[in-house]
Amino acid sequence: MVRRSSTETFERIDHIKKEITLVQADLLDQLSIVRIMAEHSPDEVYNLAAQSFVPASWAQPVLTGEFDAIGVTKMLEAIRLVDKDIKFYQASSSEMFGKVREVPQTENTPFYPRSPYGVAKVYGHWITVNYRESFDIHASSGILFNHESPRRGLEFVTRKITDGVARIKLGMAKQLALGNLDSKRDWGFAGDYVKAMWLMLQQDKPGDYVICAGKTHSVEEFVSYAFNHVGLNYKDYVVTDPRFVRPAEVDLLIGDPSLAKKELGWEPSVSFEELVAMMVDADLKGLTDAK
Repeated sequence: MVRRSSTETFERIDHIKKEITLVQADLLDQLSIVRIMAEHSPDEVYNLAAQSFVPASWAQPVLTGEFDAIGVTKMLEAIRLVDKDIKFYQASSSEMFGKVREVPQTENTPFYPRSPYGVAKVYGHWITVNYRESFDIHASSGILFNHESPRRGLEFVTRKITDGVARIKLGMAKQLALGNLDSKRDWGFAGDYVKAMWLMLQQDKPGDYVICAGKTHSVEEFVSYAFNHVGLNYKDYVVTDPRFVRPAEVDLLIGDPSLAKKELGWEPSVSFEELVAMMVDADLKGLTDAK
C-alpha cells in the first residue's frame, strides 16, 4: 500500500517491484484502507507506515500523531469491519521507552517517550493491544530497537555516517557534522528484524515482543568502526553541530530479546561490526558506480 504521488520514490524496492502489486491508499483516509482490504482480502497486514524520522516529529507533531497514532486505529478498524481473521502487525518502537525506567528494557518496561514520535507510537501500541483484547483480532506489536541496512534513508544518523565515510574516503567530502556522539542505541540488521515480524504472525496466539540485539553502542562507536573500516581515524574528520542535537535526548536504549528467542525461536544473525561494514561497503560501491 502506497500513497499517491506525482513522483515515484520506490528505489528501495526496485529489486522486487516486478514481484509485488502496489495499491494506492492513505492512512489519513479510512475509506481507502477499507476498500483495499475488501478488494485484496489479505491474510496478513504489516503496518510499517509512519512519519518515522524522530527529529521531524518536533517540527510536525500533529501530522506525526495523525499517521503514527490515529493511522494505526484506522488500519485496525478496517480489519474489524472487513475481516477479523486478518492477522495484523504493528511496528512499535524502542523510542516508546524514552527516558528509560529500567535497563535492559523488556515487554513489561513502562513507557516514557521523549519525542512526539515516541508519544504517537505509544498510542499506536496500546490501540493494537486494545483491538486484540476487545475484538479477538490476531494483532501483534514488535517493539523494535534500531534496525539498519544499506537501504536506510540518508536522514538517519547511521546512514549519514556511512555515506559520509564513503564520501571522505573517495575524496568527495572533507568532514562529517554530527550531533550527540554519546547517545547509545541497541542496533541490529533490518533483515533479521523483518524475519521477527513475520514470525509473530505465524504464531497461534498474538503478542508483543521486544526485538533487539541486546547490546548497546554509542554513536561515537558507530562512527569509529565506520572510519576504521576504511583505514581512517574519525577524529580527523568529525565535527559536532548543535543543530543535530535533539531537544529531549534518549540517552540509553538496550533491550532484552529473551521472550522473542523463547517463543519465536528468533535471534539476530548479523553483528554490530558486520552491520557497520556492510553499510559502509554499500555506500562505497554506490558512490563509485555513480561516478
